[in-house]
Amino acid sequence: MGWSRARSVLMVGRDVVGASTAEEEFDHLCFEFGIELDDVTSEKEQQIKERGVAEEGASEEVIYRIDVPANRYDLLCAEGLVTALKVFKGEIEPPVFSVVVPEGEAMTKMYVEPETAQIRPYVVAAILRGVTFTEDSKASFIELQDKLHHNICRKRTLVAIGTHDLDTVQGPFRYRAIAPEDISFVPLNKTEETTGAGVMDLYADDAHLKGFLPIIRDSPVYPVIYDAQDRVLSLPPIINSNHSKIELSTRNVLIECTATDHTKAMIVLNTIVAMFSQYCDEPFTAEAVQVVYPEGDARNERALAHYPDMSARTASADVAYINRVIGINEDAQGIAALLNKMMLPTAVGEDGASVD
Repeated sequence: MGWSRARSVLMVGRDVVGASTAEEEFDHLCFEFGIELDDVTSEKEQQIKERGVAEEGASEEVIYRIDVPANRYDLLCAEGLVTALKVFKGEIEPPVFSVVVPEGEAMTKMYVEPETAQIRPYVVAAILRGVTFTEDSKASFIELQDKLHHNICRKRTLVAIGTHDLDTVQGPFRYRAIAPEDISFVPLNKTEETTGAGVMDLYADDAHLKGFLPIIRDSPVYPVIYDAQDRVLSLPPIINSNHSKIELSTRNVLIECTATDHTKAMIVLNTIVAMFSQYCDEPFTAEAVQVVYPEGDARNERALAHYPDMSARTASADVAYINRVIGINEDAQGIAALLNKMMLPTAVGEDGASVD
């Protein structure tokens, strides 16, 4: 199980069940949906429970701690949770996602060098254009990445996420693997330049990052992403560059995921795009990025023409089979209605005995 911390009572409480509705009603809604409201607290209350005293300035903003299924990565942030609950209540239709694919040279490209195959073979990427962040949505954007890193990404061993202010860098981008002493950049929230090897010393005692250092520390080459001006964007899976740091004023976002597991990388990329494309000028729309592997490279067999792939998948199921497996007794219309409530657009098949 995972948990989703909704940062704002306004977003989760009022937007889902109404401003004057009791906490018990929201608890009941969570139960009907299939998740559990574990606690309603605040940063101040949590510190008092854990330490007996709260730090000066600890927030009293209401926090909903909600247990969610391990495979529902979309529920790990307030954006996905609120959308899912509103669809469940019939208040909104499920989002329809689209990908803008620029033609020819207009499409942003990520060129992959052969050496990356020996350390972190895969990379996928996408762009969110015209994003408008608030303090809450920016914090949620960062928090979702952290939660994904700790579950589906398996503490960054399978996937590492990098997000960048696209207006501070220039494509095409290059995904390389080079000797750590040949990498030089200013890490996120730092002011002094360091090498790839220096990063290992810099974060050796860092409570948040020291656990990720062994993933690449003993490798003769470190993975690194550069822009067209040889500026470092990230040293995955450790740290991003301060140069491309996401700010509240950021309008265009480049998302890149380097990985040892291509499928997991696509899931992570799609999740972030699905959750935060709602803040784009054209909501639920992303811009494609082409990943280019060397000619003849075996990785081309897995590569898509471009990323992300937000296309819908279709499937048909026999109503009798569904009832038998789940242990219910619903007709086709009832099953279709239930699936629609769970953001799975469904129609009754022409034969009346199946759903599509």
